[in-house]
Amino acid sequence: MDQPLPHAVCSRCGAVAENHNPTAWTTQFDERGAGWLCPPCTRENLRSIEGRLDDPWW
Repeated sequence: MDQPLPHAVCSRCGAVAENHNPTAWTTQFDERGAGWLCPPCTRENLRSIEGRLDDPWW
């Protein structure tokens, strides 16, 4: 019953988180469900991520 948690895998580049709590990674939600972005992919896609935020966020 004590199965290890799956590692986070980046949705864009396939990088694997070194631990099971990727605090520097970004969680994203889209039509496919929840996914992860590694820090380099997050930096590269920051404008796109911000563009999807709802108006009340700003």
